[in-house]
Amino acid sequence: MTTANNTKQGKLIVFSAPSGSGKTTIVRHLLNNDALNLAFSISATSREKRGEEVDQEDYYFLSTEEFKSKIKADEFLEWEEVYRDNFYGTLKAEVERLWALGKHVIFDIDVSGGLRIKRKFPEQCLSIFVKPPSIDELKIRLKNRKTESDDKINMRVAKASAELATAPLFDVIIENDNLDKALAEAETTVENFINS
Repeated sequence: MTTANNTKQGKLIVFSAPSGSGKTTIVRHLLNNDALNLAFSISATSREKRGEEVDQEDYYFLSTEEFKSKIKADEFLEWEEVYRDNFYGTLKAEVERLWALGKHVIFDIDVSGGLRIKRKFPEQCLSIFVKPPSIDELKIRLKNRKTESDDKINMRVAKASAELATAPLFDVIIENDNLDKALAEAETTVENFINS
């Protein structure tokens, strides 16, 4: 990705995990640490808004047609059709916008998207996999969210097994069996990477 205005490129920190592992909680914690100088990369999606989600804050909500036309125009750094006609991706313009602000970019994205970014920016990117204590615990966490049907939860749990197999492809694995410990480990890991 080349930037026309010679924006100084910051570092990229990718957090990936099966849904319900706690990666979003960890990412939010890191964003509150001003010393890290992080900005959140808002993903684009073609799925419907859930609950209180806000466009351009939680996601860039696009129609399936809009998403497909941006794919054709090569506007994504990475994208994936997670479920049929349910797309997620990272817009190149979003990363460039955050770099222009002088920030390091932090991502909360699915496993395959995280690995694609790592492949495109091998030196500039730290990829972190957040591992749940177990699949059973994951299922409990997803049920406690009360945001999805049992069918959706079962689909996510089935996908989680495949995602867990990719953990060794990431630079760092943080096991989230104790949130305070996971937060501290994430903070130290990211700080060391940014300062390296």
